[in-house]
Amino acid sequence: MKTIYIYITVLFLTLTACVDNPNVTEDDFLDNNNSATSWITGVKRQLALTMNAIVINSEMVSDNYFNNYTLYNKVYDIPQIDYTDIDGNSMQVEIGALREMAEYALETVLPNDPDATAQEWSYAHFAKAYALILSGENFTGLPMNSNGEAYTANELLEASLSHLDLAIDNESDSETILAYQLLKSRVYRGLGDIDNAKSSALAAISNNSLLFVVEFDGTNGVPNEIQNATFTASENRFAPLPRLDFLDPKYFDIGTATEDQKPLSLAKVEEAYLILAEAYTAENNLELAKSTLTNLIDNVLASRPIMYLDDSEELRNGTNRQDYPITAVNVSFESGQESKSGYILDRQAGLIPVYTVSGTSITIQDIDATASADDVLYLIYLMRQEIFISEGRRSNDLGIKFPVSQTEQLNNSNISDEFTQPTIPSFIPLNLGLDDFTADETTGNVTILYDMNRVLVANKASNHVLPFN
Repeated sequence: MKTIYIYITVLFLTLTACVDNPNVTEDDFLDNNNSATSWITGVKRQLALTMNAIVINSEMVSDNYFNNYTLYNKVYDIPQIDYTDIDGNSMQVEIGALREMAEYALETVLPNDPDATAQEWSYAHFAKAYALILSGENFTGLPMNSNGEAYTANELLEASLSHLDLAIDNESDSETILAYQLLKSRVYRGLGDIDNAKSSALAAISNNSLLFVVEFDGTNGVPNEIQNATFTASENRFAPLPRLDFLDPKYFDIGTATEDQKPLSLAKVEEAYLILAEAYTAENNLELAKSTLTNLIDNVLASRPIMYLDDSEELRNGTNRQDYPITAVNVSFESGQESKSGYILDRQAGLIPVYTVSGTSITIQDIDATASADDVLYLIYLMRQEIFISEGRRSNDLGIKFPVSQTEQLNNSNISDEFTQPTIPSFIPLNLGLDDFTADETTGNVTILYDMNRVLVANKASNHVLPFN
């Protein structure tokens, strides 16, 4: 019988501390009375590791964050994405590990454990679905099984739906069911299926506090890496696009960082409202789209927690670029646009607000002032950027996808060359333009070079972005 070194050893050493021999065989593990529970705990751990890889690299390759220190990838901010890049391969490896662990749960562990619960079956199907969702949203294509052929992004998303249905069928917790419904809406949106995206989103908005997260564990070596990059590390590693400054950090620690690791949202009801508003806009029902955004602000965002934090140690003093503003100056989203206050905070002036789930700069007045479908779309994508910051979602909205890695192709003869090329739409500025800005020498006011939400709306006919258009 084969020996499973990686996951079983970690599970027993970190969760039960009862294994003296690290060479735990498959039979040994399956004979354990708690094999299903232990394995699902390991799947949850792998999900956290996977999200670390996805979020760090997705945030960096987008316009959300600039890698302002020597750590992390050196070229994703350009953005330059090569199939030889080890960080892209690491993302793929973590997704593959999540997918394989979920499959092993479904095919071997759960069927062999008479005490396996319906919720454990549900979670295994969810994990398989989420691995496929991450694959389809972030890669040009990936295999669905070890050493298999690569499937397109849409095929990967489509394959996730049956597992989400099975996750729902086996789940008894009503809030978790709604979270899986919301994930279905997210998938249908990615596929451009307005009707199904709407129906699943409408189910999710029955709970305006809906929030489904992945937990991290600093004590056992799985800290939240975006928390580290944006707050904990003394080097101020990630610097946000200045117009997003007021939303940074989303995660923070007080006291011992090891013991204060914040969770990361995988599904939250805000997305249901945003999907519905985008669908209504595509159907030219602007009044319903606008009222949906208004309800999002009034019924959801107004109730999300706001913490207050001493962030005076944040000096934006990374070594790659040293002109990030550290006082409360104004910002223009693009040259020629109005200069606005409130986006860049003076962290030396006192406690700053932290939006630990979701925050936005958009007001009811902004929504009421929209006069066209493009105006509403612009607000939707700005809100998506603000609400999902630090969650690894923005690069997908920009239409950027990573390629299958060289390592995968060298070890898997089924990978054709077409999947080893990244997708970077022609309207994406290169040469660090996504993160670029200028600062007035007299006032300190900042002007962003590219308002990418305006760029997205201008390119809504592209098959890379705005899936309902």
